[in-house]
Amino acid sequence: MAFFNIDSIKDRTFDAIVVGSGISGGWSAKELTGRGLRTLVLERGRDVQHIKDYPTTFKNPWEFPHLGQIPKELRDANPIASRCYAFNEDAAHFFIKDNEHPYVQEKPFDWIRGYQVGGKSLMWARGTQRWSQYDFDGPARDGFAVEWPINYADIAPWYSYVEKFAGISGNKDGLPQLPDGEFLPPHEQSCVEKHFTQQMAKHYNNTRPVIIGRCAHLTQPQPIHTQQGRGQCQNRTLCQRGCPYGGYFSSNSSTLPWAQKTGKMTLRPDSVVHSIIFDEKKNKATGVRVIDAHTKEMTEYYAKIIFVNASTLNTNLILLNSTSNRFPNGLGNDNGLLGKYIAFHNFRTTISAEYEGFLDTITEGNRPNSSYIPRFRNVFKQETDFLRGYAAGFGSSRMLDTDRSGFGESLKANLTQKKYGNWHVSSHMMGETIPKETNYVTLDSDLKDAWGIPQLKVSVAYDDNDEKMIADFHQQMTEMLTVAGFTNIKTNDRPDKAPGLDIHEMGGVRMGKDPKTSLLNKWNQLHACQNVFVTDGACMTSNSTQNPSLTFMAITARAANHAVDKLKKKNL
Repeated sequence: MAFFNIDSIKDRTFDAIVVGSGISGGWSAKELTGRGLRTLVLERGRDVQHIKDYPTTFKNPWEFPHLGQIPKELRDANPIASRCYAFNEDAAHFFIKDNEHPYVQEKPFDWIRGYQVGGKSLMWARGTQRWSQYDFDGPARDGFAVEWPINYADIAPWYSYVEKFAGISGNKDGLPQLPDGEFLPPHEQSCVEKHFTQQMAKHYNNTRPVIIGRCAHLTQPQPIHTQQGRGQCQNRTLCQRGCPYGGYFSSNSSTLPWAQKTGKMTLRPDSVVHSIIFDEKKNKATGVRVIDAHTKEMTEYYAKIIFVNASTLNTNLILLNSTSNRFPNGLGNDNGLLGKYIAFHNFRTTISAEYEGFLDTITEGNRPNSSYIPRFRNVFKQETDFLRGYAAGFGSSRMLDTDRSGFGESLKANLTQKKYGNWHVSSHMMGETIPKETNYVTLDSDLKDAWGIPQLKVSVAYDDNDEKMIADFHQQMTEMLTVAGFTNIKTNDRPDKAPGLDIHEMGGVRMGKDPKTSLLNKWNQLHACQNVFVTDGACMTSNSTQNPSLTFMAITARAANHAVDKLKKKNL
């Protein structure tokens, strides 16, 4: 669409445009505005303001029409979103409606999305582990995917930078495969988790550490957090509703209001990005095409630099849809690799057990965290018949075992008798999948969404490496729980659980050293269009075993400051 109103064009021109307002988009906005750039932040979903738009945050269970459960009609109408653990009556309003945002599943894939200001930063589980050099070395070591263009030393200062601002709790554990960070005081392990930790140290000579998880909760707010208007975590474990205290990190409570205070940020919700505009004469991107979510009117916005933080798969979609004479197959896609090498975390399997000791203690209070078993397979050498490895969550509880049998007086008597059972523990595997060309996304040639944008076609699946890893997790964890004295050990695999439900999809616009085999350089610039930066999960070359959000934040802060430096030197 052409525009000829000069004033209107001026009103739609900024120094920078950020596409997306989730975890990485919020950091782009904070860094760019903090360095003085007039920045437009585009969010395809509705506005959600911190505290004001958390409608269920203070509700008691009995105040929900269905006591927190999702009615069958709503569950049936949203078969994908309802598979997510957080899709309940208290938080369903932060999930999209499946039928309003269709996509093509060439293979089964549960694409979990939160279209609103703040994106999925309102819905995440808040695990925040650093990557180690072993993770950055993975592709070069085993030959799958391509070599990373950065290493741990490049990103370590930026981990520290974002950890201090976001607020990360944890212990300094001194593990080479899980570097320490700038931590607030840790949560405490339960007595059973401490027992398991001690037993693992004893039986495996400290080669299989168990630690308290590192997570984005303010256990002891520092001045930088109170300046953001955030307070201490209340351990309510109602995080998925949005936290009115700002006790956990979200774009809504932290980076976006911080950017807003600079006076440099313009936030535009309900703005569906259609594509990025590439000017062949200037050989650079000049702006984005935006469709109003309600009126369907298209408008163009212009800027010197563009950060694409739409979340992994939507970032791939936008770039694939950004075609021109120079880039007929998508922006920056000279090598035809855009949309390929998608990876995810394998959360398909769990294990549970009981412990018959510590019967003089019970679970008291809440803790928005659990223990964590860092990767111990194939870290320092290749020791299995599968590549890479897995980490695992580990939690414990001791609950009331209520007898609900009987009728009348006998039933009432049974219900009033408090009786605790054994301690229960459970662990879920978080396995690293191998980025492969056969795992890809592309655009459907016929089907379009409500805004006339081609639907995304997803073709991602498990492979033999994943199956071998699951078998090893069952074997190793069964052995570990057995030597630690646990009983009633049960493994649970769900082959019908499609990829995607981990919500850790990554890749498609990977970083690399060679433009022939990658899309982005070491500063997250498209090799072929260097004023466009991609810093969300789409940029990831491989996916490690750690939760990825902290790395997205660090990579984004690093790239945004580099972009400003280049811009001020007029090199962009």
